[in-house]
Amino acid sequence: MLARATAFTLDRLDARRVTVEVDVRRGLPAFAIIGLADAAVREARERVRAAVINSGLEFPAMRVTVALAPADLPKVGPGLDLAIACAILAASGQLPHERLQPWALLGELGLDGSLRPARATLAIADAAARARIPKLLLASETAREAALVPGVEVAGAASLREARSILCGRRRERDRRPTAPRADVIASPARRAARLPAREGRLEGDLADVRGQHNAVRALVIAVAGGHNLFLSGPPGTGKTMLARRAPSILPPLGAREAIAVARIASVAGREVAALPRDRPFRAPHHSITSAGLVGGAGAAPGEAVLAHGGVLFLDELSEFDRATLDALRQPLEDGVVTIARSRGTTTYPTSFMLIAATNPCPCGWAGTDDRCRCTEAELARHRRRVSGPLLDRLDLFASMAEEAAPGLGASPLTTSAAARAEVIAARERQQARVRSVLDGDRCSNARMPVGVLREHARLDERGASLLRQAAERGLLSARGAERVLRVARTIADLDASARVSAEHVGSALALRAGSAAAAAARPAPPAASSRPRLRALAR
Repeated sequence: MLARATAFTLDRLDARRVTVEVDVRRGLPAFAIIGLADAAVREARERVRAAVINSGLEFPAMRVTVALAPADLPKVGPGLDLAIACAILAASGQLPHERLQPWALLGELGLDGSLRPARATLAIADAAARARIPKLLLASETAREAALVPGVEVAGAASLREARSILCGRRRERDRRPTAPRADVIASPARRAARLPAREGRLEGDLADVRGQHNAVRALVIAVAGGHNLFLSGPPGTGKTMLARRAPSILPPLGAREAIAVARIASVAGREVAALPRDRPFRAPHHSITSAGLVGGAGAAPGEAVLAHGGVLFLDELSEFDRATLDALRQPLEDGVVTIARSRGTTTYPTSFMLIAATNPCPCGWAGTDDRCRCTEAELARHRRRVSGPLLDRLDLFASMAEEAAPGLGASPLTTSAAARAEVIAARERQQARVRSVLDGDRCSNARMPVGVLREHARLDERGASLLRQAAERGLLSARGAERVLRVARTIADLDASARVSAEHVGSALALRAGSAAAAAARPAPPAASSRPRLRALAR
């Protein structure tokens, strides 16, 4: 007899649908699993056999063949155990096979028949909802996590025997009581509210802690308001790291769709997701990280750039990172995705994050500060080469942080995190209202807005266009740099609640673009004649 069940396997960040086909027929007792299964899936033969017998059910003393389709998709992990066991029960007549049709099954079986959680629960629940599978059955411990995804009814079971009862439409008596500590059916799509939890308290500090450095604080607020990349440069002790680590305190909350995307990545990374996140991720890897650790590699674990999707990637001591590692960020910064090509296949990860980078101006850190710098020209040149010009050209704002001589710790702060966050949220709402009819998700932000939409909503007056054109003709901006100045100017106008981008907004954006000594050292050559028409088009 033939029976089919639906399951999912993890393919890096994606959960791929798997059809489990079981054929039970007369012959010498045998149990075979085919379909490009890894060691964990092949070992399911012993786990499933023992779980079925120890659950008081009958394992068929016949020839059992399990085929996992599609056959060319690698199947990984023990999460297919429940689907294999239930399909065997259906094929041997111990479970009506039509009852399996509306369900996706997920879970690892213990030898005693207990049902254990499997990895990437939320990602698989999201995949089941997108595949229009109405119900999902999995281990009770992860049912609450799966129930965060709208569009699929979630049921939790503690054992194979309990899972069989749910599939047959029967519930234990104690689960029918309204006071039961746990119900099999956790929630239905209609009962699950899309409301996100309240903003969690954070320990990152407040912008009120930053005394002085008003230019850098303002640059941080502008960067967060538009999702722009920020470069901080200055001597040791000027507050670069302190300022960057206060970015989470002014980040806007995640939207419902963004929260699911962030939770899905966290689930694939092996973290327990108790609720949809409200706060955006903030990742700060050490400078010893490799390219694979930063953007992802051949393994299933996502890189730091992927884990920062929807939030902030902070690279402290930028000049200490390996240059090849930093250059791996070019595509993620430009496209919002990173494509990893390996012999096993090609995978595209989402990497729509805001980059904050901080560095000292030279190896000793005191370049440009009186006569304290003792670095040689060779050391300065080597320091500048650690960060490539093309990478710097993908950054939007540059802020130099000098030593504060007079005000000291008694100076008044420029703003507080509460006030800055209110400004940021208002600016983001203006951006979304402006382009909501044609764009969605993170593409509503000025940093990710398509160029055609940007030109439409960031038209310059004659003075503003002249400022941008003069900067381009003097070789201070590449074509990409001119576009990014226009994006920053649009964000400054949003913070000022201005529908038009004025010359003052363009001037402020240009000042923040050229405000770093490190950027000046690595500034690209003047554009060729062939690129000037594009610069003039952006200026118009």
